[in-house]
Amino acid sequence: MLIRALRLFLLTIISLSGVSFAAEPLSPAQAFIFSARALDAHTLEARWQIADGYYLYRNKFSFRLMADPVGEKTRSASAGELGIAQLPPGKMKQDDLFGAVEIYRQEVTVRLPLTATTNADTPHTITLQAVAQGCWDGGICYPPQTYTAQITLPQAVAGASTSPPSTTTRNAPTGDESSRIARLLTGGHWSLIVLSFFGFGLLLSLTPCVFPMIPILSGMIVNHGHAVSHGRAFMLSMAYVLGMAITYAAAGVAAGFSGTLLTSALQNIWVLGGFALVFVVLAFSMFGFYELQLPAALQSRLADTANRQGGSPWAIALMGALSALIVGPCVAAPLAGALLYIAQTGDALLGGAALFSLALGMGAPLLLVGTFSRSLLPKSGPWMEGVKKFFGLLMLATALWLASPVLPVWLSMLGWALLLIIPSVFLSALDPLPAHAHGVHRLGKGLGVVLLCGGVAMLLGVLGGSQDPLQPLDFLRRSAAQDSSALTAVSRAPSFTKVSTLDELDAQLQATKKPVMLDFSAEWCISCKEMQRFTFAQADVAKRMHDFVLLQADVTANNAADRALLARFGLFGPPGIIFFDAQGHEKLGQRVVGFQNAEQFLQQLERAAH
Repeated sequence: MLIRALRLFLLTIISLSGVSFAAEPLSPAQAFIFSARALDAHTLEARWQIADGYYLYRNKFSFRLMADPVGEKTRSASAGELGIAQLPPGKMKQDDLFGAVEIYRQEVTVRLPLTATTNADTPHTITLQAVAQGCWDGGICYPPQTYTAQITLPQAVAGASTSPPSTTTRNAPTGDESSRIARLLTGGHWSLIVLSFFGFGLLLSLTPCVFPMIPILSGMIVNHGHAVSHGRAFMLSMAYVLGMAITYAAAGVAAGFSGTLLTSALQNIWVLGGFALVFVVLAFSMFGFYELQLPAALQSRLADTANRQGGSPWAIALMGALSALIVGPCVAAPLAGALLYIAQTGDALLGGAALFSLALGMGAPLLLVGTFSRSLLPKSGPWMEGVKKFFGLLMLATALWLASPVLPVWLSMLGWALLLIIPSVFLSALDPLPAHAHGVHRLGKGLGVVLLCGGVAMLLGVLGGSQDPLQPLDFLRRSAAQDSSALTAVSRAPSFTKVSTLDELDAQLQATKKPVMLDFSAEWCISCKEMQRFTFAQADVAKRMHDFVLLQADVTANNAADRALLARFGLFGPPGIIFFDAQGHEKLGQRVVGFQNAEQFLQQLERAAH
């Protein structure tokens, strides 16, 4: 009896000891066992064996060749260049520190394309350095761990290219545009980087993302009256541009670290509606409606506010900051490249300087418009009332443009119709001209007739069920196409299968036996709408797109599932297009970030199809 009790006691002690030992966390080397090898002369494979109860973060991996320690994408004359790491999909986890993240358990294998080797004709050794970070379910997170491995590359097959198998043609770039811009930041001189991004900004200033800022700035300066000299106008314009540039750089640095654009989070009905209401109020002040409709106390307060916004550099700078966040959320290749660089290297100083220079380039035309807008206006007389009303209309147009992403299409088109028809009435579009009317009156009536025709076309589009304010009468073409066998550009436009989660995307990639094109889009994304209307709908492009399984991730809501989809591919927002082969693997160097016209995109489709 005593022996049995002693045995039970010993077993209890042993079991408790086992629990105690199990509760002790493993060292990082024991929890995450690293190995690496060369699959061939152009592909490396990094693998981690992960202990039970431990996991690695998907977004915490980075790789470099020891010959040139500059980050995940490196260039070395002797060792070569690492392409974009091919990370497999992970599992979603709600992390207390990082929020919703993707993780790996049990095992993860990463493929690394190796290009530009100079001595691929003979076997040689390179040193791969990898960084990964993980945690233990018991409550401990390890700091980023660095792993190194000596890898012997086999001899390349005679006659083979010194780059890995690729879908690009011989003259095609080895990486997508945003990746190449990220490499510019990696290896370029400070002055070259700043000047390059200023040039990128000048190019972006010609896009619809910047156009709405022109009436905002010029309207506030015009509203200040004739007291604004060229010097004063330049100072106010500079305040607006600097407010925009500082905010752009700060928001970009934050996005690089967090993986999410703040501008995307602000694209909702409350923020856009509130900002649109501000422009409606400013427009009504220019129309002079306050004296007619609002109480005296509120009228005085609004007038004071309008004067402050027109004359205070701080108020102008604040409007510039809000414009950067709300009016211009487009993602283009230079912005994506800078964000990618910040995310990979953590160099907020250089990345922020590049974004600041980019925003200054975008603001350079605004600076010219704001400084010299007063020179184009008459010095006195009744003209000024007409000019203020004109800018009031621009303010209303800006308000409607801001609110359009969260409005039903028919309501947005109805708003544009009213905004076109009402001014046409005041321009005497429906009134006969006097016999001896001056040229100005004739010009005004002609403009009024054009506006009236545009407004009527919008109304017909609303009644006909049109879904495109830029093509309000396309319902007539659709009807003609249905009555005949001829296909129009509208009917040729390809249709997409929607994917809302990572699981849906993975299921589609596994089920298909054709190349796949994944398009990231959003209702508030102007460049996305440009791609749909001016690129995808082109006959040659639409025909080539039918060779792909077309998937679309609509990230308008910017919810956790949307952010997870963007994070999977390291994107910061739409537009973005990812291509996959028939086995569901991403095609390296084929990404499209930002707008491409039909000719450029057709060439991209040709490369991605091979």
